Amino acid sequence: QVQFVESGGGLVQPGGSLRLSCTASGSGFSIHTMGWYHQAPGKQRELVATITSTGTITYGDSVKGRFTISRDHAKNTVYLQMNMVKLDDTAVYYCYTEVTRGLLNSRFAYWGQGTQVTVSS
Repeated sequence: QVQFVESGGGLVQPGGSLRLSCTASGSGFSIHTMGWYHQAPGKQRELVATITSTGTITYGDSVKGRFTISRDHAKNTVYLQMNMVKLDDTAVYYCYTEVTRGLLNSRFAYWGQGTQVTVSS
């Protein structure tokens, strides 16, 4: 099992900034991809950003130019720098990872518990 520690969520004003972090812990695995998805009430869970072990980054259309994802490979930690936040960024943000483990290099996906981000004046 992979455990997550997510931090950085909270209340922020429109146009402001917030920085989320997520650290994956456990043993016997290697991370392939880490990232963030968010989900607002009554809506589908949506891609925010992901980053692979080789550095390939994918952003959701709604956050391009405003959010930046980065990773500390040695610490199994991913960060999301959220700038110029908007009201519709309000959502629960879930840390996500795909890992490989075992002799057969099997791949598994895991979700964090989520952290609330509220954009409000």
